[in-house]
Amino acid sequence: MSTAALTAHPAVRTHPIGLVPAVLVCGAAVLLFGVMLPLAGYALLVAGLVAAWLTDRSGRTSRLLPDLSLIALGQAIISTISVAADIGYGNMLLMGTVLSLAVAVPYVISRFVFGERVIRFPWRAGHRWTRVQWGYLLLVAFTGWLILPFYFITSGVYTNWPTVTEPDEIARLFVGVNAVGIWDELFFVCTVFALLRRHFPVWQANLLQSIVFVSFLWELGYQSWGPLLTVPFALLQGYTFTLTKSLAYVITVHLLFDLVVFLVIVYAHTGVPPIFLLAP
Repeated sequence: MSTAALTAHPAVRTHPIGLVPAVLVCGAAVLLFGVMLPLAGYALLVAGLVAAWLTDRSGRTSRLLPDLSLIALGQAIISTISVAADIGYGNMLLMGTVLSLAVAVPYVISRFVFGERVIRFPWRAGHRWTRVQWGYLLLVAFTGWLILPFYFITSGVYTNWPTVTEPDEIARLFVGVNAVGIWDELFFVCTVFALLRRHFPVWQANLLQSIVFVSFLWELGYQSWGPLLTVPFALLQGYTFTLTKSLAYVITVHLLFDLVVFLVIVYAHTGVPPIFLLAP
């Protein structure tokens, strides 16, 4: 198929009944990453794909099965490892490889097997960031500085991340936190959200991708009452990408937030740097 024949969002039709298989596939993330029941999670993935196949065959939807299968495949790849915070060299290499495959495999299948450009990574929107966008970055930094110490310290979830005192440990934690933050946008927004947005209104697609996003973050360590923070963050990232169409911007937002996360984790363990209002 020629490049000219490839389209970003080929015409599809999706009846509201298509939400059922989509909810099953995305809901499987709760079992896979939230409550750690892999067999039940795989069963829900299969049920969702079967339901998608039936709705495609009935003529109520088109191409729902191929798109949901890519989301299911990405989740299945991630589920082969634990994503709990571990900054050992071997685990970082393993986790980096598996998470990269979770993005690369659906992309390659979509691009070269299905011959589509639904999964894309638009780095820039073609214009400079506005004052509102710069202001939002400042708001993100301030909100993180104000709220994250209270969440991590009072809930005790900072212990889900290892204590780091040596320079190489601090460096590995910094790299790990930021690498996962970049990957989050590549998978949850540019892959999962993009595939769902092809079939559903933005608000529905965003809610569905947030289920997968927040479930992953739960296993990563954002537990206790963390979903009260991670759900709004996941939704805001989806809407921000919809408005800006800029991967560079949503990654900047995420990395700014993750910089505060990194500093809070180190502070909660060691009391350094002393830049937060709440004592560790």
